[in-house]
Amino acid sequence: MLKLSKLADYATVVMSLIAAEPARVHTGVELAERSHIPAPTVAKLLKTLTRGGLLESIRGAHGGYRLVRAPAQVSVAEVIRALEGPIGVTECSIHEGSCGIESQCGTRQGWRLINTAIREALEAVTLDQLAAPQRRSEMPVQFITAPQRA
Repeated sequence: MLKLSKLADYATVVMSLIAAEPARVHTGVELAERSHIPAPTVAKLLKTLTRGGLLESIRGAHGGYRLVRAPAQVSVAEVIRALEGPIGVTECSIHEGSCGIESQCGTRQGWRLINTAIREALEAVTLDQLAAPQRRSEMPVQFITAPQRA
């Protein structure tokens, strides 16, 4: 099974909450409550995402975190890279010379193609797209009636 780390998964949850309201400054406590992720984990994620250049930290009584760029300009791949480093399905798809059978491996080129496809798919999805369901769930419910038949 190909699987992201739990921290990378949680980072996408936190970032999508921030992206749903990008103009607002978000606190770690608020994000922990809304995401149901433990506060210490959220604090760790916020620090890592800030070091990764995706968030800015605002100090003071009304401080917190906000996106450095618009949600449509931040890809899911960037969030994952901030937590885990380069995206790679196999070690040889990222770094050459790290595998003992690399020179005789018949699948290396195939794995590189797969790795490229996965990376490009993650680059194509933005925080704006991830945040869309949160924005819809915060909108007031509107009832639409069917047109009357004559």
